Amino acid sequence: MKNLKIKKLLAVAVAGILTVGLVACGSSNSDSAKSDTASGSDAASESYRTLDEIKEDGTINIGVFSDKNPFGYVDENGDYQGYDVYFANRLAKDLGVKVNFVSTEAANRIEYLQTSKVDVILANFELQYMNVALGVVSREDNVIKSLDNWNKDDSIIVISGTTAETYLTENYPDIPLQKFDSYATAKEAFQNGTSVAWANDNTEVIAFALQNKGYTVGISELGNKDTIAPAVTKGNDSLREWINSEIETLGQENFFHKDYEETLVDTYGTDYEDSLVVEGGKTE
Repeated sequence: MKNLKIKKLLAVAVAGILTVGLVACGSSNSDSAKSDTASGSDAASESYRTLDEIKEDGTINIGVFSDKNPFGYVDENGDYQGYDVYFANRLAKDLGVKVNFVSTEAANRIEYLQTSKVDVILANFELQYMNVALGVVSREDNVIKSLDNWNKDDSIIVISGTTAETYLTENYPDIPLQKFDSYATAKEAFQNGTSVAWANDNTEVIAFALQNKGYTVGISELGNKDTIAPAVTKGNDSLREWINSEIETLGQENFFHKDYEETLVDTYGTDYEDSLVVEGGKTE
């Protein structure tokens, strides 16, 4: 019964998500974030490596999450795995270089781009390759189905620098937030009962509920409907244009469906593959 309930929630959460913008690891204002933040800031100190410089070096530095299973995580052998990692490996292969994975968190993603610690961040801002919205997971014995009439003594866990933090701060300023820099520490705190709920992108909280007994997604869609996408530093047009072209080309071979089947199907099943996956940056 629980799996059926979660599947129904997932179907609602991902259906019709067409807006080009950011996921929970970005800003809640899609349009302004794309123009002002997606490729970094206007700081004069910003630096980056062009497409030709990356090719000459033979290595591309790609920032991914290391604790966000099944999208980006480190396995028991110390290897990076997941949906974003699968995509990153293909980017490096088609560019003809090796990939160096750099573990990143939501709070330091932009800094890493601005200071050239990474050339690309996945999942973030440019041409989209997955649908997503916000969601809220809570315990089955105290399911949170609404954020209205909130008990001021309760708190919600969020990841610092994410849409969930921004959205709740702007729309529910009276709800206390427990903020964590990493997904691992947020999950640990939630499981230890420090808050009654955890708000994050819906794919993440749904995966958590599927993988951990005693939890359910009471709110499957919250705030704007957005998409997951990569980001490069502002002004790095050669790399941005190549990645956008690459996403379009990969769409012609249904690459992201294959990526889903290799990395996400064990978590979400096959019923919602077409709802979650975006091929070639096209949402319809």
